[in-house]
Amino acid sequence: MLYLLFILCVAVFVPVYGAGASSFREDVEFLSNYVEVVVLKSKDGMAQVAVVPAYQGRVMTSTATGPDGQSFGWINRELIASGKIEPHINVFGGEDRFWMGPEGGQFSIFFAEDAPFDLEHWQTPACIDTEPFTLVSHSQNEAVFTHMATVSNRFGTTFKVKIDRTIRLNEPPDSSIGGVSKASIVDYVSENTITNVGDAPWTKDSGLLSIWILGMFCPSPETTVVIPFRPGPETELGPKVNDAYFGKVPEDKLKVGDSVLFFSGDGT
Repeated sequence: MLYLLFILCVAVFVPVYGAGASSFREDVEFLSNYVEVVVLKSKDGMAQVAVVPAYQGRVMTSTATGPDGQSFGWINRELIASGKIEPHINVFGGEDRFWMGPEGGQFSIFFAEDAPFDLEHWQTPACIDTEPFTLVSHSQNEAVFTHMATVSNRFGTTFKVKIDRTIRLNEPPDSSIGGVSKASIVDYVSENTITNVGDAPWTKDSGLLSIWILGMFCPSPETTVVIPFRPGPETELGPKVNDAYFGKVPEDKLKVGDSVLFFSGDGT
């Protein structure tokens, strides 16, 4: 059984720096003090992406304006510099983080078999927290990773999983985007696959796995997340957006149109 997920990230740069914002070069130099960093570059060197194998092939940050340009990803410098491993989860930050679920319910992979549903017993699986991914190959614009993992859920099912992950930096388009002709753009995609390499099939009765991608970006009053989606009736396609997953999102932070939504990335 194989599951595949593509995530496309496009950042459009407007020249506004928040207080204490780092350049891409500064963030790469900081990370390089502690872990290997693979930097992908566009042909002109303006769009760049920093990927860390030790953090599950994670995109830690990117820029649209060269090494001395603004760095978009939020990085937990304090935790990384400490060298400490936290007991339940290590929030290193990063723009594109491979993640698996489910987190809750009877088939959760974040709780041991029959464990109580409380924070004391909630534990991030090592394969998406502390275990490094193997860098298989990389070129100027692509990095390929793989990892073998064993994960168990609260029901008692054990999964033997092969994880494959590719980060690919696309060349910026020659034409304008949304009528903005002078925007600087970094455009990359993560391709993520999980494959059952165990002896037993994965079934709904014993629990399945899902792929998530989590992103942490530097906030600012101007930062906006733009997500297009397929237009059509919700009776056929389902809800356009779930805006109450961690509590209802305030109306002034989220605007939903017929085929696109806008979400404020101001960090509040």
